[in-house]
Amino acid sequence: MPESKRFLLRLDPRLFEAIRHWADDDLRSINAQIEYLLTDQARRAGRLPHRRNTPQPPEPTEAEDSEEATGRRGARARTRT
Repeated sequence: MPESKRFLLRLDPRLFEAIRHWADDDLRSINAQIEYLLTDQARRAGRLPHRRNTPQPPEPTEAEDSEEATGRRGARARTRT
């Protein structure tokens, strides 16, 4: 992982306290909370690509699609033997 950039950030004291309380609620450091908020907003604005940390569910196969479309899966589940 690349080394993080360091810089001085000046904040209004009320904003700092709000972020501090929010960080405490989320069990993060103030620095991590600020980074989280900035990253989230950069992604929402389309300035930073979304990372995919979690594996995506596999696409359904054609057989699964046709079973769901016809309702056969549900019919089998309701049938008593």
